[in-house]
This record gives sequence, structure tokens and C-alpha cells, in this order.
Amino acid sequence: MTSGTTERAGGCPAEEVRSRPGIDRVAVVVPAHNEDQHLDRALSALRAAADALERERPGMRLSITVVLDSCTDRSVDITAGYVASDPRFAAVQVRLGSTGASRAAGVVAAAGQWTGAGRLTGTGPWTGQWPGHVWLANTDADSAVPENWLVRQVELADAGADAVLGSVEPDPAGTDPAVLRRWLERHPFREDHPHIYGANFGVRASAYLAAGGFPRTRAHEDRILVENLRKQAYSVLATDTIRVLTSGRTHSRAPQGFGAYLRALALDLPARHSDSGDL
Repeated sequence: MTSGTTERAGGCPAEEVRSRPGIDRVAVVVPAHNEDQHLDRALSALRAAADALERERPGMRLSITVVLDSCTDRSVDITAGYVASDPRFAAVQVRLGSTGASRAAGVVAAAGQWTGAGRLTGTGPWTGQWPGHVWLANTDADSAVPENWLVRQVELADAGADAVLGSVEPDPAGTDPAVLRRWLERHPFREDHPHIYGANFGVRASAYLAAGGFPRTRAHEDRILVENLRKQAYSVLATDTIRVLTSGRTHSRAPQGFGAYLRALALDLPARHSDSGDL
């Protein structure tokens, strides 16, 4: 970014449309369904990113909410270890069977931690003022964020972004080399990329609320929310400066999700993927 203003659709500077308070609270939401093979790495990476943010921004309030959806493996125990040792972590157990609903439940739980209200709505504790100072950062339980993940999102938000679309890379350690090569050919890393990944997505709480939040769908909840943000002329910025490493598995937790897309690449078949750049 070269200036403190972010262009909205139509070329209108963001500050001329809505004023934005500086970010002073960050809520991280992580949905998980039977992710004991990846969850420890994911939460460890988030802890490092949280530490980096607190070093960079002393006084920043931060929470990390893990939404355990119908887990029957060791995910609950792994998360409990982090909750017991670090007050920034919290866990919510649900039976929703939906990534979109799990993400939405995590936002609600995070808001409840700060307000005691147990919900984040326009008629709740923030009546009369949208919480523009709160940033909602989203990733997945099979993904590892970089250390600068939260620092960079807050920087971009303070510079005018209402939503940040980060990039992802399949983990070479668990991805078939031919599939990884094919994926990289179709997804070159660059700024202003066209892709949307729930594993690397941040949004200002005020914009999230105004756009209707995450829909309670089993797939494409990230793409639907971003489409709604863009329809309302919110500033959506895509960057490769906070690339997330994600599982290269081809058995998908969500229909039409990232794993399904990689499986289709392995079979050399077209696929519908939650990444809007491929639709």
C-alpha cells in the first residue's frame, strides 16, 4: 500500500465514505472437525502470531476461539491444553456440521468473551455504533499462519482495508508433487490476487455485521461473505504478504472445499472450489 487511503469500488477513497477507528481488538476464529493431526501445529503458529502482535502493539486485546464441531478424535484434548496454558485461547463445542456455521459461532463466542452478551449483533451491546475497532481474523485447523499474520492484517486495516484476503500454499510435506506443481501453476503468488480462502481471511467487525456475517452453509461461506462486502462497496484487499501453509490432503472436510479441489487436480478434472478465482 502506498498511501493511507484505500480505494473503494468506483474509485472513492474509503475515508470519504466511512470513518474507521484504529484496531484495538482482534478475535481469531478457528473451526475444527477431527483435526488432531494438524491442530497442534495450527494453534502453535497462532500463538506465535499473537505474541508478535502483542510485541508490536502493546495493549492490543486478543482472543483465539477454537470451534470444535462434532469432534470425535483428540482435537478437544489438544485444544484444552492451549486453553489451560494461555488465557488468550478459548474453546467452544458445537454440533453444526457446517464450516460457515462454525465460523459464525466462533465470532459470536469471541464477542461474548468481551461483552458478556454471548452474541455479536447490531442490536446487542454495540447498539448505535458498529465495532469498527474490532478485527476478525479467520483461519483453519489444518493450516499454519506466518508469524506476521496478525501484525500485517492490523496494519492493512489501520490503513483503510475493511477485509484482507490472504494467500495459501499447500504444504509440500503432505502434497503429491505433481498436484502441488499443477496447483502452483494455476495460483501464482502475487499481490491483488483474485482468490478467496477461509484459511486466510480477515474482516472488520463492522463490515462483517453489515454484510450479514458468515452464512450457515457447508461450503463457500467465505466467498459469499466477500461477495456481500463488495456489493456494499467495502474495501477488500488481496495480498501475498501473509501466506498461510495449509494441508495438501485430498480428502475434504467440506464439500467443494480445498481438499476436493486438490483431488480434482490429481484426477485432472475440473472442479468447483471455494476459491472464487477458480469459479
